[in-house]
Amino acid sequence: MNTKDILRIPVDASPEQQETHALSHNTRDFKDPKGPNLLARVDDFYRWQQARTALGYWPYSRALESAPQNTAAIRDSRGLPQQGVNFASQDYLSLATDGEVKEAAVAAIRDYGVHSAGSAAVLGNTNLSLALERALGELLQTEHVTLYPTGWAAGFGVCRGLVRPDDYILIDALGHTCLQEGALASTRKISAFRHLDNAHVRTLLARIRKHDAVNGIMVVTESLFSMDSDTPQLSDLQDICHEYGATLMLDVAHDLGAMGPGGASAISIQHMLGKVDVVMGSFSKTFASNGGFVATRSAGIKQFLKIFSPSQTFSNALSPAQAATVLAATKIVRSPRGDTLRAQLMNNIRALRGHLNTHGLNVMGIASPIVPVLITAEGGEQQVEAHARRAAKLLPEQGVLANLAEFPAVPQGLPRFRMQVMAKHTEADTAKAARGVAAAMRTAARTTTETAITTATTAITASAS
Repeated sequence: MNTKDILRIPVDASPEQQETHALSHNTRDFKDPKGPNLLARVDDFYRWQQARTALGYWPYSRALESAPQNTAAIRDSRGLPQQGVNFASQDYLSLATDGEVKEAAVAAIRDYGVHSAGSAAVLGNTNLSLALERALGELLQTEHVTLYPTGWAAGFGVCRGLVRPDDYILIDALGHTCLQEGALASTRKISAFRHLDNAHVRTLLARIRKHDAVNGIMVVTESLFSMDSDTPQLSDLQDICHEYGATLMLDVAHDLGAMGPGGASAISIQHMLGKVDVVMGSFSKTFASNGGFVATRSAGIKQFLKIFSPSQTFSNALSPAQAATVLAATKIVRSPRGDTLRAQLMNNIRALRGHLNTHGLNVMGIASPIVPVLITAEGGEQQVEAHARRAAKLLPEQGVLANLAEFPAVPQGLPRFRMQVMAKHTEADTAKAARGVAAAMRTAARTTTETAITTATTAITASAS
């Protein structure tokens, strides 16, 4: 039986066959369809996705029915209502519903309209976006800032803008997709280094410089990895880069604003403000808007990116409302109120991690707004993936909303709930979330074990007959 036959589910499949099909595959199986018809060859994936959706195992495409607050009402991918304590939204300082931030957006719409009406390369900027560039430069002590329409565009664009085909990129093996895609679009000379392994970076740099002292090298990593909640040792890594004439590029999407003295991320925690070569980030985690940026100490790099970074040059600029939203959020981040919100956020993070540990759950990483809960099960990768999907389906029944991260967002066989904490969560919210996750995983484990026993018994009976 070929792979195509394995992936295809019969039209008249029984409910048991449909469930087995929904739980037995992952997106890797469908990633590279073959055949001359680009439209028709996605059908196997669609049938699998629809089987998962119909059975409640598709964890994507859910929609909020109100603001992303600590409790929320949503619709799942089937359009069915769900509600509960919300650990699925990324609004770390709870600024998406902040009165000052909302008023800034309303005022911008009133004064500037709703559209930037142009690329930042021509006439898409407003004085709001220019003020935002200055505020971000002051926050990071890296004064030359270039804005992008999304964080993804910033990550892709900084690689594509600065790196050329003869150059090299070394990227952490767990680097975000926007960074990986930016690297692939820039050069074929790409090496992944072991996660957070600075010694491996040194080895790779020495190997390159042994035979090439002419071309550039960009070393790409993140200040807080969003699936593992861990962080690199930045001072050592920056020193290694300087030793070998390489440029360090740091993505601060997940901790900027939410962590560190003054909200300046791991950079300020590790006393590296103004010392990292290139910093990029996103506004979509703490700053209540879409958008992103690249910051450097070089005025020349800023101007070069404005012309040669395609996702900046050939995309419309941030809308006035977006720029005003992020500017207002940045002012709060840098204020005493920002300190208070970060303290509340960290209290909630520690409370959630403590409750999860009390229930015997495997909590990963350091204390950060991202609290990954590793999902484990007896058996191989397929059993673990099935167990995770069952737990994710059961979780809303416990009054808890959280995101299931499975392959390709995480390595196959290592699924997890990625819980995202907000400043406005309460002690009761964190306790309820931990109870709900524990209950969903217990029930899913029983179901997975019972299914495995039934399958094994059926196979033995069929063999005997």
